Amino acid sequence: MIEKLTLFLPYIVLLSHFFILILVGLLVFRNSWGKKLENFIGKYSMLLAFLISLSALIGSLFYSQIVGFEPCVLCWWQRVFIFPLPVIFGIAIWRKDRNIFNYVVPLAVLSAVVALYQSYVYLGGASFLPCTAVGGACSKVYVKVFGYITIPVMSLTISLYILFIAWIHNKYEKNRNA
Repeated sequence: MIEKLTLFLPYIVLLSHFFILILVGLLVFRNSWGKKLENFIGKYSMLLAFLISLSALIGSLFYSQIVGFEPCVLCWWQRVFIFPLPVIFGIAIWRKDRNIFNYVVPLAVLSAVVALYQSYVYLGGASFLPCTAVGGACSKVYVKVFGYITIPVMSLTISLYILFIAWIHNKYEKNRNA
């Protein structure tokens, strides 16, 4: 059962990659669907970002606590930037604070930078930093599906989704206040 769940998450990530391509296509061509989609994402941006960041938290804890994958130092840094997001978004939803993305974007950018670096190392690039991992090694690949989906790619996907939603949110707020 756990093996099936372990392979299920990369399939969700692959589907999300197709979904983001469709979203970007709709937004670039700015047809009526793109405008409706932009309004929908803008209106529900905090809820969407909350659900996406919560899924990242649950997925990360699933891999480390249930499956037993030992997080390396780089994984821990990504966790430092991603784990607070569900709490921050939850409070923002509760308080109806639509300015929350100003505080969340730096965390998503930092997480994306670490995930990009770790993905580079996973793909065979030279490591600029020594891995000081006591448990998990920074170059150990626990999951690799479809030739490119690894845990750092999953983290990068989450970070990019948060940044994408923040971008749409800002456009939506500008149009709403104009």
